Amino acid sequence: MRYLLFLSLLAAGLLVPLHAADTVLVFDPPQTQIHWTLDAFVHTVHGTFQLRSGTIHFDPATGNASGELIADARSGASGNDSRDGKMHKSVLESAKFPDVVFKPKHVDGQVPVQGSATLQVHGTFLLHGSEHEATLPIQVTVEPGRISADSKFSIPYVAWGLKNPSTFVLRVGEKVDLEIHAAARIVTNGAQ
Repeated sequence: MRYLLFLSLLAAGLLVPLHAADTVLVFDPPQTQIHWTLDAFVHTVHGTFQLRSGTIHFDPATGNASGELIADARSGASGNDSRDGKMHKSVLESAKFPDVVFKPKHVDGQVPVQGSATLQVHGTFLLHGSEHEATLPIQVTVEPGRISADSKFSIPYVAWGLKNPSTFVLRVGEKVDLEIHAAARIVTNGAQ
């Protein structure tokens, strides 16, 4: 009976299977949150970035992925104008490098037709003009026509070539922790 209900919903277009070839995820920037945390002597700094756009092509049969998620480096904000000005001018150089881009290459793990799963997404970050390999742990939840993804990971920004903003008085960590909640529409076989 469940199988017949599933087929009826699928035929009516209410469910879009993630196991069809050429699955496309179109991310919704207003529904996506990117939070960052930087440890510093005395206190921890928290901030946000905004997603500009994102489209991922995914083949569930092979795990191969392509596309990109683009965060606006210029949107980085911590709530302190002086600190943010220094971050944009001296660390991110966001006028020169306005995009932070993640390009997925491969997904390890089984994406459910509906429900939750934990995946490992392998790809590259383009940050400050250089590409860096990374594997992101991602918790996905699939609902009819939609998917949400949550991830927590660290970027070793100093090891990746960005300037450490520490001063004689203020010391900060050499990695930034990111926590992301993303929402996307599921599109299959090019249908929008």
